[in-house]
Amino acid sequence: MNLILLGPPGAGKGTQAKLLVKKFGIPQVSTGDILRSAVKMSTPMGIKAKAFMDEGMLVPDDVVVGIVSERIAQPDCTLGFILDGFPRTVSQADALNSMLEVHGKKIDHVISIAVDKDELLLRVTGRRTCKGCGKGYHLSFEPPAVLGICDECSGELFQRDDDCEDTMIKRLDVYEHQTAPLIEYYENSGLLRSIPGDEAIDVIQMKIATIVKAAA
Repeated sequence: MNLILLGPPGAGKGTQAKLLVKKFGIPQVSTGDILRSAVKMSTPMGIKAKAFMDEGMLVPDDVVVGIVSERIAQPDCTLGFILDGFPRTVSQADALNSMLEVHGKKIDHVISIAVDKDELLLRVTGRRTCKGCGKGYHLSFEPPAVLGICDECSGELFQRDDDCEDTMIKRLDVYEHQTAPLIEYYENSGLLRSIPGDEAIDVIQMKIATIVKAAA
């Protein structure tokens, strides 16, 4: 079973991907993680990617697709994989289709997790992280016992740059212009399955699992 998880920043794609890994035993393929791994291992595509990264340039689509190709060719992807954070654009989706065809594979479902913009801002801007132990909190959903202080190590809590409201608004704008068109793209191909992302984590997981099991 080969899946793509779509959704704006803060929609919970990473959380759902990890739960799916445990439930179905197929790996999560996160482009950020595999890009760093490919560079560290000096794979052919990793070497190409590093050349662009060292120059402070974005890694081109063909190199990103090549790195994804290297990853899904590994034995643990034989039974399937979950793409998290890729594709980001329609052009990447086209390139992904061509690459999968070479591997004799295809995408079975594209799960789109839909969350209202105001809810996303609340989720993300309320995040806080401990400078000492790295434990995460949320001011509304999982606050520390003492504001600004970690329950575990008494370290100082801080807000990451990516979680600031101005940064989050910019990230959502980028998503809307670049990635949101993928929803129409996959809807037209009959692969899109839309899930409300404003429900409890276990409810969302149950709905995704039902979709996956129905096609298994």
